[in-house]
Amino acid sequence: MKKLMIAVLAATALSGCAQQTFKIHDDVAVQPAHVTKQAFFVNGIGQEHTIDAAQICGGADKVVRTEVQESGMDVLLRVVTLGIYTPREARVYCAK
Repeated sequence: MKKLMIAVLAATALSGCAQQTFKIHDDVAVQPAHVTKQAFFVNGIGQEHTIDAAQICGGADKVVRTEVQESGMDVLLRVVTLGIYTPREARVYCAK
């Protein structure tokens, strides 16, 4: 039973990730200009977090892309807390 639980936890931590990317311009931006962790509760039902990418980059024309990612560790936290706590990471990339 102990080995089964370890295998399930390892599989969850290593395989469960999701990333949403919204490309605005074709410019190349390697480093994100803004990174923030977002915490959602009860699977995020009825909740939203807003980031003003144009304000971060100094204008809408300088926004290259935005990303929201749920890493394997975030999925593990969501599973362990039965969806009560659901963390995600948001990133904004700007043109130079």
